[in-house]
Amino acid sequence: MSEKNKGFKAFKIIALILLLAVTIVGWLGYKAFIAPSVTQDQEYLFINSKDSYSDVLAKIEKQHIVQNVRLFEYAAQAMDYHTMVKPGRYKLTADMSNRDLIGKLRGGYQDAIKFRFENLRHRENFAALLGKSFEADSSTFAKILNNQEVAISYGFTQENFFSMFIPNTYEVYWNTAPDKIIERFKDEYDNFWTQERKQKAQELSLTQQEVSTLASIVKGEALHKDEMPKIAGLYINRLHKGILLQADPTVIFANNDFTIRRVLYKHLEIDNPYNTYKYAGLPPGPIMLPSIASIDAVLNYASHDYIYMCAKDDFSGYHNFAKTQSEHLVNARKFQRALDLRNIKK
Repeated sequence: MSEKNKGFKAFKIIALILLLAVTIVGWLGYKAFIAPSVTQDQEYLFINSKDSYSDVLAKIEKQHIVQNVRLFEYAAQAMDYHTMVKPGRYKLTADMSNRDLIGKLRGGYQDAIKFRFENLRHRENFAALLGKSFEADSSTFAKILNNQEVAISYGFTQENFFSMFIPNTYEVYWNTAPDKIIERFKDEYDNFWTQERKQKAQELSLTQQEVSTLASIVKGEALHKDEMPKIAGLYINRLHKGILLQADPTVIFANNDFTIRRVLYKHLEIDNPYNTYKYAGLPPGPIMLPSIASIDAVLNYASHDYIYMCAKDDFSGYHNFAKTQSEHLVNARKFQRALDLRNIKK
């Protein structure tokens, strides 16, 4: 073989090797940066505020976020992600490439939580829900919600601070600091209490907090929204006449026994400021988070002369209303007989 042919053959071998190398590098680059990489094993990647780059890698590997963690790490190093870790809750989709995911993580493009709450009785319940939904734990939120100084700083007492939280749907980032989340609720509270609502509260000679406390009682009594204004009107009549509210939901709250289905005389004996059979006027704070519907029911109460009510004996959730005690006793006996027939003793 001539020297020329030998040289040509060597050139071809080198060219093939280079082509193979370029192909391998290109294929690895494609897999590392462009090809779909994220698995369907997790819906979100949670990166805590104290997480380092190595912590993120460990989570990605342990939770099987991507198909090949080594290729992810290669792309992350190439894109300088190791110097730009940002906490948050990041939505994952199965068609995402490493480049897409890293770009999202680098930019901190997290997805907000749609946080909704209602039907909560205690601040501890609210703290538990907050701790379950956000990065900070429930104990951190409980310390804020039970802090008298925090309540006063927002214009509330420790007892009525719960009324600042208007049940609704809020979009909040997962890693938002707890105090900032509380500030967000205060902003929503201020937005909710429009000038029109404030004016209606003034016409009732009630503060905003008192409206919320009364609304919590209305919500505790009403199973149906359409009856809320009528129930609100009854309690407003009693307040204006100086009559004890005698609201069963406040007695149940005072006894801290929410299994009670039949309020008995022994329950009425508890010495507690939330027992409206013993203490006149409104209790110190709400007995549960009032709903928007119950607050508006108080502000737009039905005007009538009723001062008594009793659950209907058909267990429909509606009430019989009365203007006199004798009328009320007739309704009460009907309901008590219905309870006896169903063997509901407590």
